[in-house]
Amino acid sequence: MNLILVNLIIGLFCFHSSHYEIFPINQVADRNFSPNHSPAHLAFIFENMAKYSLYPTEVSFAHSSHEQRLILGSACLNNRSLTKIQKPHKFTYDHGAIIRGNRTRKELALVFTGDQFADGGEYIRTVLLKYQIKASFFLTGNFYRNPAFKKIIYALKSDGHYLGAHSDQHLLYCDWKDRDSLLVSREQFLVDLKDNYAIMARFGIKKSQARYFLPPYEWYNRTIADWTQQFGLTLINFSPGTKSHTDWTYPELGKNYQPSDAILESILNFEGNQPDGLNGFILLLHIGSDPRRSDKFHFKLDQLISELIQRGYQFKRIDELLD
Repeated sequence: MNLILVNLIIGLFCFHSSHYEIFPINQVADRNFSPNHSPAHLAFIFENMAKYSLYPTEVSFAHSSHEQRLILGSACLNNRSLTKIQKPHKFTYDHGAIIRGNRTRKELALVFTGDQFADGGEYIRTVLLKYQIKASFFLTGNFYRNPAFKKIIYALKSDGHYLGAHSDQHLLYCDWKDRDSLLVSREQFLVDLKDNYAIMARFGIKKSQARYFLPPYEWYNRTIADWTQQFGLTLINFSPGTKSHTDWTYPELGKNYQPSDAILESILNFEGNQPDGLNGFILLLHIGSDPRRSDKFHFKLDQLISELIQRGYQFKRIDELLD
């Protein structure tokens, strides 16, 4: 049963010449998989292998100018830089997306999304510079094309922050009430995502430099995760448990509105009350919010960072947190 399960897992997730290829388990250690993505992409495979005590004794990641190869087993024929893959059970998944990194390290990623608004951009950048912190910004094609946002995009890139994709047109991929009900076709999804990366290229951002994708509305399903992987990217989402992602809300939304003090309190309380604190956390905020929100959370960023540093945390770019 174990052998059948592992073969099925590998067959589902390892792509070769545009079709699936299943290898016997006794050949796995000698095989090179070429899915053209980071180690985190195949973590799900190893997670399931580990459940049945079939986790490889050594896994290395070889960087090549022509391809990226995952090599299972101790043999490695490539003498370039090698990085050990973190054991996959340290990542947390939801519907195929990574929603939390390594829970054993006091590291987290500050992630900012943006579409229509960027009013917090300059202030956020100033605070990050003050603490010499690198954050991650997932921006839509709408954001990248907005002439008013061009300056802050180049500034963030120059400062060394991660700049990624958040879809081109900020599409809603699946129904709010029925998550399994898709609202886009595979073709629509791919065209939109390719358009996002096309406009990013104008800012000198290559797809190989932005391998993590955060879906619009932070709403997706397993099919979207699969399509993302087939496009050579890894789907991620925010870590649940705090109110950080509600910093876009405004009073007119009634009970759904969350003031900045309540958001900050939720983050710090979660850190203090949970066994793993914010270890491996993907803490999602917004680079801007609707003018109807006068209580801007980005003005709490300095206080938040200062407090978390005092509690022993280090801030990482999303690719540093998950690679």
